Amino acid sequence: MRTLHWQKSSYSGDSSNCVNIAASPTGTLHLRESDEPETVLTTTPARLQALIRGLKDHPMTANR
Repeated sequence: MRTLHWQKSSYSGDSSNCVNIAASPTGTLHLRESDEPETVLTTTPARLQALIRGLKDHPMTANR
């Protein structure tokens, strides 16, 4: 198995609580949270884009 090259989100800044992403040669995206690196979510670019778009279109409010 090929080693993934993990990159930290630019939105994480200097925080220790970071989102990491890696792309496999097949185009599959792998996401993990730095505090739990053994837990990895796998998705496609299209599905991740749809999730991000949905979150931007319908932001959660603090009052919910």
